[in-house]
Amino acid sequence: MLFILCLWYSLKVGDDMSTVHINAKKEDIAKIVIMPGDPLRAKFIAEEYLDNYKLVNTSRNMYGYTGYYKGKRVSVIPSGMGNASMGIYSYELYNNYDVDVIIRVGTCGTYKKDVNLYETVLVDTSYSNSSYGKNLGYNENHIKSSKRINEKIEEASNKCGINVLKSNIHNTDTFYNKNEFNYDCLGVEMETFALFVNAMIFNKDASALLTVSDNLVLNSKITAKEREKSTINMIV
Repeated sequence: MLFILCLWYSLKVGDDMSTVHINAKKEDIAKIVIMPGDPLRAKFIAEEYLDNYKLVNTSRNMYGYTGYYKGKRVSVIPSGMGNASMGIYSYELYNNYDVDVIIRVGTCGTYKKDVNLYETVLVDTSYSNSSYGKNLGYNENHIKSSKRINEKIEEASNKCGINVLKSNIHNTDTFYNKNEFNYDCLGVEMETFALFVNAMIFNKDASALLTVSDNLVLNSKITAKEREKSTINMIV
């Protein structure tokens, strides 16, 4: 079954190395991908932070961009919402486009009363009861992010004077399920587990920086527009 899934995902559409979901040419995608969930956040990141960027993907309105950040070539490709969508895009980027590193930049809700809105979380381990990993032959309910990339992120955050909370995250497939076990994690989101599983499958690197958008204890949250642009600490 795993072989069939890998074969299906490996199928190419046309001669330009595009896939079912990404119509970029292979050479237009950088080896390092910054991956927000929201396509509008991808657009914002490209416009605000990248030099000489260009639009490289338009398929399904999941607009992706490649440009330069402080001289380093990077792509910004949205994942959409949930493990299923993240699974598709990160799988194709690793497998079809030979991407080496994907860093998710997204939002999360927190279970901790003393964690404030807009704080930045660096994910160490993603815990989940999602079936995504099981369907690909991975049967554990937790998976770690890349130690190498996390160390680089922590080093960069210290240099920039940005406080980063390194913690475990609860990954869920059901946004409106308030009764799901939270594994004693700092907070909850919906994409890290699939990303980390795919990185493991292809022996690539993956990490995740999350901005706290909701405090589930205090019932406080930021607006949808603020979510779109609440990436400053995760990008600089």
